[in-house]
Amino acid sequence: MTNEEFEKLLMIAKLSKKTFSDLVGLNYHSVGNWKQSNKIPIWVKSWLNLYIENKFSRELKELIKKSGLCQ
Repeated sequence: MTNEEFEKLLMIAKLSKKTFSDLVGLNYHSVGNWKQSNKIPIWVKSWLNLYIENKFSRELKELIKKSGLCQ
């Protein structure tokens, strides 16, 4: 995963690097250093994809609940 891909997934997830680092339990500066080292851990892409999918599912579930289509 490139830093560009990482930044794009963060944007889609609506997460800042600080929030991401807090959620995964990493030091913010470590996450910030990924750009310089160009070594983003392999798990980050799958973690962000699952986060995005889960967020979308929760939002969709809430919309369905509010619409009254599903009780």
